[in-house]
Amino acid sequence: MTARALTNAGSDPTGGAGIQQDLKTFAALKVWGLSAITSITIQDTTGVRSWEPVSANVVRAQIDAVMADIGCDAAKTGMLGTTETVDAVARAVTDHLIGPLVVDPVLSSGSGDTLSRGDLASAVRELLLPRAALITPNTLEAAALTGLDVKTADEQKEAAVALAADGPAAVLVTGGHLEGERVTDVLFIDGDLHEISGPRVGAADVHGTGCALSAAIAACVAKGDGVETAVRRAHALVADAIARATKLGTGARLLEVRA
Repeated sequence: MTARALTNAGSDPTGGAGIQQDLKTFAALKVWGLSAITSITIQDTTGVRSWEPVSANVVRAQIDAVMADIGCDAAKTGMLGTTETVDAVARAVTDHLIGPLVVDPVLSSGSGDTLSRGDLASAVRELLLPRAALITPNTLEAAALTGLDVKTADEQKEAAVALAADGPAAVLVTGGHLEGERVTDVLFIDGDLHEISGPRVGAADVHGTGCALSAAIAACVAKGDGVETAVRRAHALVADAIARATKLGTGARLLEVRA
């Protein structure tokens, strides 16, 4: 494991999402995982009961510590929780020249529970998007970030182009929340739109798909893949993980990425 990837995200006690999912996905792809924990959630497979942010200063100190000692070849963000934490992470990215950066703009959980305080969407758009190699919103997050309706494939493409205007090198708007027998993710990169499609395999009741996808992309980029190659590989890996997802609790199934 010579490649190193850093995740900045919340802790999930189920192991299905957040820091735990990110680190497991990094390990599956044989990438050394580093982490800065941004929040502590109290949740199970049925939903989030509550959460508490880690102070922005402590988040920054975690990043400073691992970057000064080990460094990283790629990084990702997940649940940041507060605008202060978004600012702290953005400043750390600049100060440590962290990159490539994959931004998963987590605003709520898959079960619909709010995972943000303040105008987090605006902070992400202003501070993180210009620093990102890729942003990976689902259609609900894309709508919150752009103010557009994102309920159709054409609107999915429109949102991807709109988000690219804020500075990320590439945008991936995932399509799992849209209806249809197939799931199509839209990638906007180098001025072109690409559709990455596959059969729907029941992602609606699986916990942590967005975390696993962004972590897999970050891991692939850390190992030297270009962004488009990493996105396509991660899409296939997560589709396989969804198909194999395990029912351990009384709520959503949990997935495990395997290389």
